[in-house]
Amino acid sequence: MSLYHDFNTKIKFELKEKLWKKNIHQVPKIDKVIVSMGIGSLATRKWMKDFSDLEKNLMTITGQKPQMIKSKKSISNFKLRENMPMMLKVTLRRDRAYDFIERLVNFVLPRGRDFQWLSIRKFDGHGNYNIWFQNQTPFAEIVPEEIVNSHWIQVNIATTADTDEDSKQLLKSLGIIFAEKK
Repeated sequence: MSLYHDFNTKIKFELKEKLWKKNIHQVPKIDKVIVSMGIGSLATRKWMKDFSDLEKNLMTITGQKPQMIKSKKSISNFKLRENMPMMLKVTLRRDRAYDFIERLVNFVLPRGRDFQWLSIRKFDGHGNYNIWFQNQTPFAEIVPEEIVNSHWIQVNIATTADTDEDSKQLLKSLGIIFAEKK
């Protein structure tokens, strides 16, 4: 069974009791997962005009074709010109989002060096959580020898929770381990 099926059949009802919600529709859920990769510094290099290897890596990780985000205006301090490629982005929704979180919890996070838990300080105040990876190597789908350009990857988990505490309880119920305050 998938995490999406488990959430809809079992986890949602446990969360309703734990968070003291009156209605099952008040229980927070995963709205979307946004996986992005910045390529801004590569765009300024004259030899780097093709981003197909980065696009292929992100497509392998997420299972969807990434969207190229271009700059809207020029900023001289960053050597950024209008319509210059800035980042690749994939938005995962519904069962794909839950499947990605399941792979993240079971395979990617344990592969990180000295992984013990995630910080609770990465919530944004609106119930969303951000995880940042320095490169693509923790993802099992990527062969490290085939990486041409190693770039950071940011995973933003957007929830329907109103508070960070509700979102934290949701992510804990999905298997994410957080560091407790001392």
